[in-house]
Amino acid sequence: MSEANGEAPNNSSGEDRQFVHFSFYKLDRGFRLLPAAEREAALAEFATVVEEHGERFPIRAYTMVGLRADADVMLWKVSERLEDFQELGTALLGTALGAHLETPYAYLSMTRRSQYVKGEGRSMHKRGRIMWNPDSKYLLIYPMVKTRAWYQLSKPTRQGIMNEHIATGHKFPTVKINTTYSFGIDDQEFVVAFETDFVGDFLDLMMTLRETEASRYTERDTPIFTCRSGDIREVLDTLGAAAATAPVDA
Repeated sequence: MSEANGEAPNNSSGEDRQFVHFSFYKLDRGFRLLPAAEREAALAEFATVVEEHGERFPIRAYTMVGLRADADVMLWKVSERLEDFQELGTALLGTALGAHLETPYAYLSMTRRSQYVKGEGRSMHKRGRIMWNPDSKYLLIYPMVKTRAWYQLSKPTRQGIMNEHIATGHKFPTVKINTTYSFGIDDQEFVVAFETDFVGDFLDLMMTLRETEASRYTERDTPIFTCRSGDIREVLDTLGAAAATAPVDA
């Protein structure tokens, strides 16, 4: 929501910005030992909570089951209200499934206009809003911190370096970037999320970016998560906790 819809802007400049949150969940083994009916009910309850909140603000679900050892599912949320994330988080913790979930990673950020990008591009840079592709199959995401030396460079020098960086990205049109900003509101400086249907193209992009001048000013860009998108109920099914047989009708 915006000021025009009765909500105050979330920054004093009135710039159109959004809060962004990535929450990663890990399911404990104990949940799979519960009776099948309890597991089914818990999964359905969790999915319903996500779907109900998704009517108020955008939520996308992803699975990492079989891909990472420390996280199973992820929710990518976008809202003008920081409170929306807390309300959803509280509701999820109150579910039967929530009692069996840990949150090993969570990243908070905001959108803003990039100082280096001019005009419309393949990302949300200009308008300061997430412009995600609802049909994208994969999301590659990592937190990033630049070296302090980067910020001591002159603006023209940084612009020149970023011009090379951006031009390199444009060589891989199948990979769409969403960069959000965490300065002062979380431990990282940026959260970078790449949408694509071709993970191999992303690998090639990252190898090519290592050869650019901007790469020497990256202090940290891990952990990195390879996530597969899906409907929340499809994502929860990958946890392997659903009953093996269909429930009997009452």
